[in-house]
Amino acid sequence: MLNAAMRIAAKDLRLVLTRGTGLTQALLLGLLLIFVFSLSQQIGEVMSPQGAAAIFWLASAFCQVLIFNTLYGLEEVNGARFGLLLAPVPVQSVWLGKGLAGLLLLLCAQLVFVPAAVVFLGQSVSALWPAGLLAVFLVDLGIMALGSLLGALSQGQAARESMLSIILFPLLIPALLAGIRLGAAAFSGQLPEGAQSWIGIAAAFDALFLGAGLVLFPFIYSGEG
Repeated sequence: MLNAAMRIAAKDLRLVLTRGTGLTQALLLGLLLIFVFSLSQQIGEVMSPQGAAAIFWLASAFCQVLIFNTLYGLEEVNGARFGLLLAPVPVQSVWLGKGLAGLLLLLCAQLVFVPAAVVFLGQSVSALWPAGLLAVFLVDLGIMALGSLLGALSQGQAARESMLSIILFPLLIPALLAGIRLGAAAFSGQLPEGAQSWIGIAAAFDALFLGAGLVLFPFIYSGEG
């Protein structure tokens, strides 16, 4: 299953990067969100680290919606979805492959969002940056699992883009809260309640939706659910 997932991820990354559509739109949307929120500050005012971290993760969440709509739309345009279903590999390979491709694209976008948040929102990186880095890894892993699962659910619907975002954002709240608190610590150097509880929440979120993706994806993607 892992080899098939890697081949699907490589195929999707090649298509997205050569066409230059999905990632470019996601990057521009995230940067626009960060820039617009920076305009809400008065001249000389510095945004709070928690506010800056919230804007960073909001940009990442909207970026994720565009990325997974693009990835699952690749097969919907020409009807190749049934080809993937008939391939002699576990159908979970599609979920994992598109999740890996989405994770790499999201990490590429966040490499741009972090310096943009530092510059436009007036933040600095503190000694607690490893906690922020761990938050990016754990929260992105959960986003990958859930985004890939719901990306399949949204295909074939009349209002598929809005359906993905409407279902996705409420489910993402625990992971986003953990990312915001750990991200604020990376900017401010302060986390009075400690990092362990937020890391535990993010890890539990990952375990829940990685398991749900493996079990539920075949029913969702084949339309049997």
